[in-house]
Amino acid sequence: MKKLLLGAAAIAVTVFGQAAAEAADYPWKPEKPLTIIVPWAAGGSTDQVTRVVAGEIEKALGQKVVIVNQPGASGSIGTKNALEAPKDGYTWAAGAAGDLGTYPVLGMLDTTLDDWHLFLDVANVSVVGVNPDTSWKTTQDLLDAMKAKPGSVPVATAGLSSAGHNAMELIAQATGVTYKHVTYDGGNPAVIATVSGETEVTTQLAVEQAEMIRAGRIRPLSVVGDTGLELEGHGTIPPITDTVEGIKAATNYFGIWAPKGVPEEVVQTMEAVWKNEIASSEALKKYAANRGALFTPYYGEEAKERAMGMVSSNAWTLFEGGKAKESPEKFGIPRP
Repeated sequence: MKKLLLGAAAIAVTVFGQAAAEAADYPWKPEKPLTIIVPWAAGGSTDQVTRVVAGEIEKALGQKVVIVNQPGASGSIGTKNALEAPKDGYTWAAGAAGDLGTYPVLGMLDTTLDDWHLFLDVANVSVVGVNPDTSWKTTQDLLDAMKAKPGSVPVATAGLSSAGHNAMELIAQATGVTYKHVTYDGGNPAVIATVSGETEVTTQLAVEQAEMIRAGRIRPLSVVGDTGLELEGHGTIPPITDTVEGIKAATNYFGIWAPKGVPEEVVQTMEAVWKNEIASSEALKKYAANRGALFTPYYGEEAKERAMGMVSSNAWTLFEGGKAKESPEKFGIPRP
């Protein structure tokens, strides 16, 4: 028995030694915990996926990753704090790349995607969800109600330029409806408001509505896009294009990012972590499947190229809807 235990211990030491050797291969070895600022309230789409990713980073680097929620001003406050933090690789921001690239158009924050190293993890889709006590069974029912009472139907979102707001603006511009915009500090509070009856509609992301949809506390009417969503434990949510033609929703990529100027070894290490760990993460894949998200572990120039689609869509939708302070052209953002 003693020999068996010693043998097991030797195997454990060997495995641990191999893991330590692999970790030592990364050019950057953080000497203290990393901080990821989630610029939205706890429980929302950004908070959810960032906590999954943080766990994977911890395993890869052998260092603690601390999540700090700093909601406010559509995510721009927390993002600004990350941008202004020491550029040593220890402070990151998280969120939707579409928001990050739209802040200058809204006059909220003087930054563009060019100022950041992007590391994407999932892509999310918005869902038109209503309180089940309402009479609306289809998207057309809701649109008819909005047309009958212009500006009266309350729609809960995470605020100006959030995924929910941008989705509702796409719908409004495609159909001519108007609505009462009710804003919250994150997607989760917006969803809870709809569940409680404080508002009647939310157009926040599927990942934020999934549990309430499965529990029957939100009735999903459609996905804001041209492809239906198969939500685990619920079934298929039809695309809004079944009801409204011409809506083109860009892919809404989420991730974490560090400002340009951090040491090159930090960037090289995180790119290696994304390639070696995040790209094959079972935890992230499981999260995406359970919440109705897409698994999209991109980084570098590919991440930026992919993210620009939503930046372009968001910026021009906000500008043409009279919500933006600056023209997207000023920042080199092309029309979608």
